[in-house]
Amino acid sequence: MDHVVNYFAVLSCGVAFGLPIAVISCGLGQGRAAAAAFEGMARQPELQNKLQTSMIIALAFIESLVIYALVMFLMLYGSLPATSEMMAILNKAAGIVATGTPH
Repeated sequence: MDHVVNYFAVLSCGVAFGLPIAVISCGLGQGRAAAAAFEGMARQPELQNKLQTSMIIALAFIESLVIYALVMFLMLYGSLPATSEMMAILNKAAGIVATGTPH
């Protein structure tokens, strides 16, 4: 029964922290990519169109990673049990630990 509780604990942490970490990382990556592209445009204005196109493609690839993370979040969120079910599992696990035998 302990492995069931551990499974739901890890699943809950993955759902709770996975998407925010992906979004923060994506935001930082997009900021760095845009800053580098703008720096390049400032140094060589004649390459502005090529740099802008490359920047937009790079930003689209970076953003696609967040969309994949959102899809995974929604899939994992659907796997979480209802609160009443989880409380029943935890109470059953607590009964096993307290008595040493399953009920």
